[in-house]
Amino acid sequence: MTIEFESEHHQFRDSVRSFVRERIVPRHEQWERESCLDPALFTDAGKQGLLGFPVPEAYGGPGVEDFRYNAIVVDEVNRAGAAAAGIAFSLQNDVVLPYLTDMTTEEQKARWLPGTVTGETILGIAMTEPGTGSDLTGIRTTAVRDGDHYVVNGSKTFISNGQNGTLFVVAVRMSADKHKGLSLLVVESGTPGFSRGRNLEKIGLHAQDTSELTFADMRVPVANLLGEEGQGFYQLVHNLPQERLSLSVGAVAAAEGVLEQTLEYVKERSAFGKPIAGLQNTQFVLAELATELDLARTYLDDCIRQHVRGELTPARAARLKWWTTELQVRVADRCLQLHGGYGYMREYAVARAFVDARIQTIYGGTTEIMKTIVAKDLGI
Repeated sequence: MTIEFESEHHQFRDSVRSFVRERIVPRHEQWERESCLDPALFTDAGKQGLLGFPVPEAYGGPGVEDFRYNAIVVDEVNRAGAAAAGIAFSLQNDVVLPYLTDMTTEEQKARWLPGTVTGETILGIAMTEPGTGSDLTGIRTTAVRDGDHYVVNGSKTFISNGQNGTLFVVAVRMSADKHKGLSLLVVESGTPGFSRGRNLEKIGLHAQDTSELTFADMRVPVANLLGEEGQGFYQLVHNLPQERLSLSVGAVAAAEGVLEQTLEYVKERSAFGKPIAGLQNTQFVLAELATELDLARTYLDDCIRQHVRGELTPARAARLKWWTTELQVRVADRCLQLHGGYGYMREYAVARAFVDARIQTIYGGTTEIMKTIVAKDLGI
């Protein structure tokens, strides 16, 4: 990464790289077969200091408001080809944690934040419902006030960390108003009425547990409301730029990783009596991809700088997200092609990179939704 780092960041990167090499890479294939990460990964990461950067010291965290640390974690894990673990860390640190640090009371912070630092609390966010996709206003899960509790009924789907998660931010509808009718509740997985569906079978990211969640007359304390009733839509929209930035960090890092692997492969693999790296087509393809990735990295770094300064806009984050994730898919596809038939074998890293990349243009806001945001920013 080419953004400005200080000595502390470089030391932290070395620590993350060692953790990835020693604790993730040797176990990732097993997690892929088991279709779920080992929950101990989170407590291991907590001990290594990879979680909960902005959590105040009073609640067990380092109290560091510097997204560069978040980016280093996502960058190193994805560059190593461990995309499922990368998504898990992104979700924990970048997507869900801001709701608990920025939108909670002191009493709520005391209950929820310490476990997010140690990794004993595994976070998830439950927005998507069957049939709604990216349309937040279509949420149908209801929460009805009953004394000191809300009675919640409904279901969610495609929920990352769905099997391992212990604490979920859940979007619910409290009135018919499309925007002001939404609120956010924090739900512990042991709450009566909370149930997990099957671990969904995906074409990629096999180690990242993705599930359906069902709420049947689930009683959630009013004390678990984030902010005020009716703020949910605006709370969700507020946090989306950082989510999309984090996904973009992973996209560029994963694409750079597969390009590096492919460069090594074409130097060793021979066809027609010479290394395929000597073929003009191979050279042109890799030259184009390397150039596009340099451009993507430059734009990504600029967006990280803006975010650290509190200046990243939703439209700029949308531009970044759609461009980098589409590029990731393209890089994986063209690198697989250069591997020939071997690229279609799961034992080759490029095959996994290909299927793992495909979801990137869908979750966190589809490419089409991102382009719609950009178009509105252009005044059309």
